[in-house]
Amino acid sequence: MSEPRINDRIRVPEVRLVGPNGEQVGIVRVEDALRLADEAGLDLVEVAPTARPPVCKLMDFGKFKYESDMKAREARKNQTNTILKEIRFRLKIDPHDYATKKGHVERFLKAGDKVKVMIMFRGREQSRPEMGFRLLQRLAEDVTDLGSVESSPRQDGRNMVMVIGPHKKKAEAKAEERRRKDAEAEAAGTSAPVPAQDEAAAAPTEAAPVDSTTDETAATAS
Repeated sequence: MSEPRINDRIRVPEVRLVGPNGEQVGIVRVEDALRLADEAGLDLVEVAPTARPPVCKLMDFGKFKYESDMKAREARKNQTNTILKEIRFRLKIDPHDYATKKGHVERFLKAGDKVKVMIMFRGREQSRPEMGFRLLQRLAEDVTDLGSVESSPRQDGRNMVMVIGPHKKKAEAKAEERRRKDAEAEAAGTSAPVPAQDEAAAAPTEAAPVDSTTDETAATAS
């Protein structure tokens, strides 16, 4: 079960009880533990089912579950989405090809991804694994400013494999960029456009013009 057993679902004769503030109550009958939970308005939650007797704690299970879900969500949000790239070398590689493939490795590491470097041995090359080891060491030293060896060179059948990972700051930068994009997308989805003001309503009301001729005619008549 993905969730711990709580309250009446705990079917053992006795439990080791822990109070809501972490205080050790001791081994008590499960009926007494349930009674204490009911009196405190809390739940009896089994936190260590494999212990003998099982360890249970008094807590607000709804609040505990909510906080756990929020922590898990935050952990997933902060998780670095690292991709494992793969690049292959030949044991007898000329300088130009080496420089090209090293450039690929550097580009992957700059992007915050791990790189699986593989040397493929052909024929009699399998009897010279030390040459492959030296080639991988050389590559690791050439890219040491961008990443470090996470998995040392090891023989894998006809191949020799090494994994280089980006330095932590590179991986963190990638995670931060992903968090920023997520935040921008969320903000764009929740923001509503502001309605334009009605120009007619916003325009000032002009006063009606005064007909001075009418006033003068009335004065003459009088």
